[in-house]
Amino acid sequence: MTGAVVITRPRQQAEPLARAVAALGREPVLLPLLEISPLADDAPLRRVLSGLASYALVAFVSPNAIDAAFAHIDAWPAGVDIAVVGEGSRAALAKHGIGGEVRIHCPKDPAFSDSEHLLQALDLAQLAGRRVLVVRGEGGRELLPDALRQAGATVEAVASYRRAVPEATPELAARLRGLLAGPNDWIITSSEALRGLVSLVDGLASSELTTQLRQQRLIVPHARIHETALALGFGRLLLTGSGDERLLAALQSQA
Repeated sequence: MTGAVVITRPRQQAEPLARAVAALGREPVLLPLLEISPLADDAPLRRVLSGLASYALVAFVSPNAIDAAFAHIDAWPAGVDIAVVGEGSRAALAKHGIGGEVRIHCPKDPAFSDSEHLLQALDLAQLAGRRVLVVRGEGGRELLPDALRQAGATVEAVASYRRAVPEATPELAARLRGLLAGPNDWIITSSEALRGLVSLVDGLASSELTTQLRQQRLIVPHARIHETALALGFGRLLLTGSGDERLLAALQSQA
C-alpha cells in the first residue's frame, strides 16, 4: 500500500505542493520542520534594501529570503542582476513580478541547486571590485559570501528572516509516532530540517522510532541534502533536482 507524502518545508511554501500531491492521488501530510518568522529588528534589512541600485548582484539563498525581502521592495532597480540557487527561488521571484527584464543567474544543472554550483555559474571575474549583496536567513552559511570576497567582490550579507526547528510538543511527538508507524514518502527540502527531524525523533528516546525513521523513503531536491541524509544513516533516498515539477515526477515514477 502506498503511504502518505509528508511535506516538511515551511508552511508558507507547503500548501501549493500539497495540492499538487493530492492531484496525483496521494495523501499529503503537512509537517513543517522549520518555522519561519520575521526578524526581531528589520532595520538593517530595510537599510540595505533601500540602496539596492548600488549593487551589481543580489543573491537570494532561498524562497523565504525572497519573500521576506520583497516585503520591503517596491520596484527592482534596472541593471542589478539576481542570483538564486534553485527553481523554487525562480518561482518566488516570478510571484513578485520579476521576469525576463532582470538577468537571473542559477546553477546550470538543476540536480545541484546549491551555493557551490551557483558559484560555478557566475562570472566571478566580472564581480571583482563590485558590490554584491547576499540575502539569507539568520545564521546562514558563509560559503557564498566568502567565495565572492575571495573573487574580489565587496560583499554584504544581510538576514531577512528567522528560522527554527519547532518545539518538541506532545502533539508533535504523537504525530511523529503515527507517521513513523508505517512507510511514507518524506519530501525534505532542507538539510537543517532533516537534522531537526532526526533531533526530534532522537529526543523521543525510542530506538524503535529511530530505526523506523531511517527506514522511511526521503525525496530530496539537492545533492547537499542527499549527502546529509547519507551521513545521518538514511538509505532509501531519491535525488530529484530542484523544483516542484521534479519532486512530483519522482512521486509518479515511484508510485
